[in-house]
Amino acid sequence: MMGGEVDLHIHSNRSSDGDQPPKRICELAEKHGMKAISISDHDTMAAYPEVLEFGEKAGIEIVPSIELTTIFDGREFHLLLPFADWRSQVIAELIERVSERRFLEAAERIDRLRTLGFDVSMEEVKARSGSFPPLGVTIAQTLLDKYRGRRHPELEKYYAAENEAEAPYLFYKNYFMEGRPACVPRRNLPLLEVLDVVSGTGGVPVLAHPGAYFQNVTKQDLVLLSEKGIEGLEVFTSYHTAEQTAFYRKIADDLDLVSTAGSDFHGSIKPHIPFASIRDGVYGMVEELNKRRS
Repeated sequence: MMGGEVDLHIHSNRSSDGDQPPKRICELAEKHGMKAISISDHDTMAAYPEVLEFGEKAGIEIVPSIELTTIFDGREFHLLLPFADWRSQVIAELIERVSERRFLEAAERIDRLRTLGFDVSMEEVKARSGSFPPLGVTIAQTLLDKYRGRRHPELEKYYAAENEAEAPYLFYKNYFMEGRPACVPRRNLPLLEVLDVVSGTGGVPVLAHPGAYFQNVTKQDLVLLSEKGIEGLEVFTSYHTAEQTAFYRKIADDLDLVSTAGSDFHGSIKPHIPFASIRDGVYGMVEELNKRRS
C-alpha cells in the first residue's frame, strides 16, 4: 500500500491546544489523499458527530477516537480509543471525571505561577481553552502570549528564534514537570482502572507515543498492559526516533499488538509537526483494529 493513507492521532480545535476546526482537518486529509483519519482530542469527543459529516463529504473515513490522560506507575500515559462511541455513557463519565481533575490541576498550576511572580489568571486561560479543560501547554501559551513584548528575565529565552516554535513545551518542561517550580500533584485517572471499563465504549485501547519523554514505556510495562487489555501501540509517531520506532515495533509484534501510526498534529502550537507528517500509516491498521473491537 501507499504510505500516509491513515493518521489515527490528530487534534482539532475541540482540544484546548489544537487550532484547526474538524472541517479543515477533513479538507487537509482529502488534499493529501488520505483514506482514514481519527480526531483524537484530549479528554473530549466534542468533534463528534459533526466531523463524520465533513469526512463523508471529503470521501475520508473517520474513525472516532479520543486521547484519555491517565497515570500508570507514577507516569502520565495517554490512551487512544479508536472506534469509541461518542454516545457511550462510559465515555461521558470518563470525560467528566477527567475534566474535573484537569480543571483542579490547572487552577493549582496557575496559583503556583502567580506565586512565582507571573501575572496570569484562570479567566485568561479559559478564554483560550473555552469550555475544554486547559492543558499545561495551554497555560504556557497564554502566559507567553501575554508577556510577548514585555521584558521578563525568566521568559526571554522562550522568545529566542531557536526556541519560539516549541516555546510552550519548553515552558511546560521547565515549570510543570516533576521537581519543577510549578509542578502539582497529578490527578489523572489510573490507566488500569480505565482499561477495566473501556469495553463499554466500543473503543480499542491503543497506547499513544510510548517513547515520549514523559512516558518512557518499557517492554515490562507493555507485557503487563497487554495482559490488562491494551490491543495496540502507536509505533509510528512524531515523538519517536528511528531507533524507538524499531524498538516498539518489535515489541508490538512480539506481544501481538496492532502497530498504529499517528502524527499528533495540533496545528500552530506544534509547528514542527505538519499535517500528514507521518507517512507510515496504512489502511491495514484500521482493519486490524476493527477486528479487535469489543
